Amino acid sequence: MRETQAVRRKAQLRTVRPAGWWWDALLLAALVGLTAALAADRLFGVDRAVADWAEAHRPTAAYWLAVVFNYLGQGTPLTLIALGMGVLLAVRARSVRPVLPPAVAFVLTYLTIGPLKVWTARPAPSASVKEPFLSPDATLPLFQHDLPVRFAQSYPSGHVANAIVWYGVIALLLTPLLAGFGRSVPPRLVTVVRLVPPVVVLCTTTYLGWHWLTDSVAGLLLGLLLDRLLHRVPWDGVPLPARLGDLRRPALPTPVR
Repeated sequence: MRETQAVRRKAQLRTVRPAGWWWDALLLAALVGLTAALAADRLFGVDRAVADWAEAHRPTAAYWLAVVFNYLGQGTPLTLIALGMGVLLAVRARSVRPVLPPAVAFVLTYLTIGPLKVWTARPAPSASVKEPFLSPDATLPLFQHDLPVRFAQSYPSGHVANAIVWYGVIALLLTPLLAGFGRSVPPRLVTVVRLVPPVVVLCTTTYLGWHWLTDSVAGLLLGLLLDRLLHRVPWDGVPLPARLGDLRRPALPTPVR
């Protein structure tokens, strides 16, 4: 009598849109190219023009409105919200898989955004009107490692990158979480969750003078790259230790893209 051996199917990467790794390569090349241009003292005129326009068109009411909406990109609250959704879904599905996306997203953002900020050492536009009170021209260049770290962490914009990554994770968890309560999520709502907050954060963080325009663009490029990597992962097919038993059961079957 021949024994039947269970064949374990290899997990395949999820498809993202636009499809193809060349989009990831394009995003990375654009980020590297933008950084190289700024390191060569290019694009400063664009940054200065946008910052000067924003400063000249920033009444008190608009300032505070932008401050409020900019909270949509706060990394710590977004991390806690995504983790809370993951834990809630994990409890309802009796699976550890829903906590994997927030955990991996935290590691990716921690290992990329912060180190890039420290390495590039660029002050924000506001560094000319508050500590360390640099001259306007001195706020533009990268690699100002003679400044204390807290005054030179503008590039890339962490708010923009965090908004893209974390709202992507929230959207990924939202559909299966609400499905467990018998609710369906319209695809348009998922699109709104993924698109609107990053756009709002990019505009407000630049308008407030907390980041140069190129800082925000760099955050956009980095965030999109990390988001594509996270959404390629087949979370229900990720190998987990056998000792977890039934806690390895699938819980994230619905692709977001």
